[in-house]
Amino acid sequence: MYKPRVKICCISSVEEMKLAIRYGASAIGLVAEMPSGPGVINDELIEEIALQTPPGISTFLLTSRQSVKEIIAHQKNCKTNTIQIVDHLLEGTHKELKEALPGISIVQVIHVNDDSSVEEAIKIAEDVDGILLDSGNQKLDVKELGGTGRTHDWQLSKKIVCSVSKPVFLAGGLNPNNVEDAIKTVTPYGLDICSGVRTNGKLDENKLREFFEKVNSTRISG
Repeated sequence: MYKPRVKICCISSVEEMKLAIRYGASAIGLVAEMPSGPGVINDELIEEIALQTPPGISTFLLTSRQSVKEIIAHQKNCKTNTIQIVDHLLEGTHKELKEALPGISIVQVIHVNDDSSVEEAIKIAEDVDGILLDSGNQKLDVKELGGTGRTHDWQLSKKIVCSVSKPVFLAGGLNPNNVEDAIKTVTPYGLDICSGVRTNGKLDENKLREFFEKVNSTRISG
């Protein structure tokens, strides 16, 4: 039976990591330095959380670095098992990154704005382990690279899911009230949520419970 995996992002402590996993998270997001958005923690804390995360749980390093050389160094410092690239690569390729980091999963963020996002996802999917669809805008003076709390056009996200063979995570404005519609509309491999399960920036156990109850009870017909 289809049930999306859940990644809880913006994890800021070992305690939050344990709470997210207790409710059913199969992945956690650890946000490194960003031009904007919530949840940023330093690399030392990312390493501490990643090393204490149980086996079988994916630890995503959210990096805004745009060169393969810098991303490799960043992952080696933080020791996560997954890299989430939130901006365009400007130096080097995804293939070079994968060759340099065997055993580390590479996930590229696509900011879903229009049909060009679909074309971008199809092109990049060949060379990465997964795609993450988020709301954002890389063209602003201060880039939005995620954590906006906004939804985007889920029909475009659905088109991407149907067009690529790699796992696709859906992010952007998810919460307990809209996650059922998100699942039924997009049928993603995974869901990625940050602010939708937080109160005043802290992981909220009641919102976590409600979110996972909605995810676990959603049924896809057909």
